[in-house]
This record gives sequence, structure tokens and C-alpha cells, in this order.
Amino acid sequence: MSFFRNVVIAGALALIGTAHAADVSMAGGSVTFSTPDQWIGIMETQGDPEARVFQVPDPSPNGNSSLARISVTVKQVANAGEFQQYVTGAMSKAKALTAYQAASGGVADNFVYTAQENGTPYSYSERYWFKDGHAIQLRCVRPTQSSAGAAWRTSFDKGCDAIAARMK
Repeated sequence: MSFFRNVVIAGALALIGTAHAADVSMAGGSVTFSTPDQWIGIMETQGDPEARVFQVPDPSPNGNSSLARISVTVKQVANAGEFQQYVTGAMSKAKALTAYQAASGGVADNFVYTAQENGTPYSYSERYWFKDGHAIQLRCVRPTQSSAGAAWRTSFDKGCDAIAARMK
């Protein structure tokens, strides 16, 4: 029944889709962060794993046909070994994406790559933390090219970095 409830909640939130985000608390309050008011909460699941997904509006004309988003997923793990299995599994899924290509110049705690969604190239940034018995994944996904320009890309990346700073 818990799975069914989670699906119903996620579906309802996806239909609402206009709720603005601000302060977010997950995993019983052990994971907290804030998002800019213009980010739109588009999905939320409860339980294990728990996830929150936010759309970052792209004001460009092609922004209506692509989905820039930031997600935080929290899963209970017993120890560092289970955490590493979680990270390895997530990275395996990433490497299976269409046109996956690791990006050069990333830092040790930030897995950066590109892949395609429905033929559109996207840039991905994934970061992981092991905190209070939880594996935490921050995944930031935006179109590689947007006519919104460099300022929008910089703002998107800054928002992702701000959440990452709260997770440390």
C-alpha cells in the first residue's frame, strides 16, 4: 500500500506542478536545503527512497520543449559499503544513457557528463554524500545549449552549487 500511496502523491504533485519551492526538509529533517522561489516543485516521493524534483524554468523559446531540473534523492543505507554500492549503481545507470560522454575537468566529488534525452543534448552534474545513515544524490540536469544564454546557465549552476554546499 505504501508504494501505491507514493505513486498517488507523486501523481498529484506532478499534476499540480505550480507549487513554488523554498525551504525543503527530507529524511525526517536530517537533509535540509532551500531553493529559489522561481523553481517549481514537480515531483515528491515519500518513503525510501525519498525524492524531490524541481523544474528550473528556462525562459528561452526552446525552454518549453526541454526540462531543466534539479533533484535530490535520499536513501537509507547501513554503512559506507552500501553507500558505495548506491553510487556505483547510479553511475551505471548514467553510463547507460543515450550518447553518454564523461566531461573532462570535473572535480572529485562531482560526476559531470553529457547525454541525450529525446535527441536533445543535456549536461548532467551528480554529487553524492553519506550522511546520518543516508545516501544523498544531488542531480542537476539542463540542456547543453539554451538560447537563454550564459547568464541562465550560470544561474542554474549556481543554484545547484548552493544546494551542494548545504549537503556538505
